[in-house]
Amino acid sequence: MLSAVGIVGPASAANSGTTHTTFTENARSTAAAVVDAGDPLSITVPAAASLGSAAPGGTITASVGAVQVTQSGIITQGWTASVTSTSFITGTGTPAQTIPNVDVSYWSGIATATTGLILSRFTPGQATAANAQSLSMSRTAYSLSGVGLVANSATWNPTLIIHLPAGALAGTYTGTLTHSVL
Repeated sequence: MLSAVGIVGPASAANSGTTHTTFTENARSTAAAVVDAGDPLSITVPAAASLGSAAPGGTITASVGAVQVTQSGIITQGWTASVTSTSFITGTGTPAQTIPNVDVSYWSGIATATTGLILSRFTPGQATAANAQSLSMSRTAYSLSGVGLVANSATWNPTLIIHLPAGALAGTYTGTLTHSVL
């Protein structure tokens, strides 16, 4: 049985944050980031995640933890947060040791918190599980359109859906989930 459990690392960034997720009997998730103090946009990525477990051929559905975009300034512009994932591999990465990123789906859900006086609106990339998208390419996680009159932020709690191949071999599967904002 493949399982996933999270363990933490640093978790804030100017424009991007990475959550490294590993699958195994006891897997881990860490976050890493680089900070640019002069950038009005920053993103905070999950510091820990428990991704549950499933047998080969099964599905893991788990919350990754809160992601937050913060924008400073008196008059602010819109922004878009995006998300990508690598494939998850173990061993030498043979086909039986790979969970392709096409089998990793993401849905942001609605915001759990927002701040700021916004003349437009915050929009989730995928409001419901029915809107989940494969991370085989970069996807919009969340966005703010229009102009704000003060600093703003949005926080959401995304969910990953990982379809494990029926022929997946037991092992430690490692991949990277990256959020960025522009």
